[in-house]
Amino acid sequence: MEACVTVEKECDKVLKKLASFSDLATSKLQTVVDEMTALKEEISAAPPGATISPVQAQSLRDLAKTVKEVAQGTSADHKDVHVVISKFGRAIDKNFQANINDLCVEGLLTTDENSRKLQKVLCEHLLREGKQEVSFCLMEEAGVSVDSDYMAQFSEMNRILEALRNRNLEPAIEWVEVHREELSSSGSTLEFKLHQLKLVSLLCSGRMSEAMAYARNMGRFTPTHTTEVKRLMGCFLFCRRGLECSPYSDLLDPGHWTDVADTFAKDACNLLGLSLESPLGVSLSTGCIALPQLLHLRSVMLQRQVSDIWNQDELACEVNLGWDRRYHSVFTCPILRQQTTDSNPPVRLRCGHSISKDAMKKLVTHSRRSLRRSLVCVMLAIKHSFTRTDFKHG
Repeated sequence: MEACVTVEKECDKVLKKLASFSDLATSKLQTVVDEMTALKEEISAAPPGATISPVQAQSLRDLAKTVKEVAQGTSADHKDVHVVISKFGRAIDKNFQANINDLCVEGLLTTDENSRKLQKVLCEHLLREGKQEVSFCLMEEAGVSVDSDYMAQFSEMNRILEALRNRNLEPAIEWVEVHREELSSSGSTLEFKLHQLKLVSLLCSGRMSEAMAYARNMGRFTPTHTTEVKRLMGCFLFCRRGLECSPYSDLLDPGHWTDVADTFAKDACNLLGLSLESPLGVSLSTGCIALPQLLHLRSVMLQRQVSDIWNQDELACEVNLGWDRRYHSVFTCPILRQQTTDSNPPVRLRCGHSISKDAMKKLVTHSRRSLRRSLVCVMLAIKHSFTRTDFKHG
């Protein structure tokens, strides 16, 4: 991120210098053009056969001198612009690594299986983005097949999202009615948000009778959205004057349409058992975040003459991707201070403590003298039983 900020600053300098150079050069050249045009018209206005007067001759000499000075000044200013552009290029070369081959796993995408997996991920990403024609074309050319049910799910979701972007609520309301039970069990607020937008749209269009009839359906949301339903009923008092000047003007915020579209996408993916974000998009964004840290790690390891740092199951240090990129829980053994893995899973003892399996084995093999310095409850629990613990993302 620091590299991007540095390059962005240099880019701003280039843009400012180009704008300044353009304005200055245009002003100078336009002045010269105006003087030349005026002198030309003056000479052309003379009667046929007339010679150039001494004053006009002096004006021509002065104008030629001015043109030369403007050309030299413009050339000098252009050199200053070139200096700034050169600094910008050096900033790019300094802050961005062009060669990242050392970070890549050799032969990862050369096999037919991995290549086909990548093509399938690309097709699924295009389906998520609503680019069905492009996805079908790619599948045909690459010989990739995607499950028809999978494609149908995203086709319906993209159709409803497109309708919401066009301020059409009916497809989404129909979808909610079909999946009402599943949405209610998950605590979704999508149905209320859709009906709220529908009622506000009727009020804004002046269809009072339809709005009154539609408002009767809002009673079933009172137990869970009491305050919101009261505010919706209060909107009827300001319909004649306009909701724009009422205490409920916030209900007209266009952001509600974006919010309901995001809520629909989240709930739809949840019901379909799909991730909200595209796996390809997550992989690319995660790689962009991790790449600078990995490049720095590589440079440090090379300076210390450490080799084979990529041939392990885990990196030599933690790469911070932010909380929004954490998709599962991580358990660190309180005894060995190491994260658990599939080969070294966490285990829960009868006393309630959780430790790693390797820690349990080491505690069992300790001498009695060492055991006294360990957790007594842990040792007693080991003698009886233990169970493997699985941490699931909530």
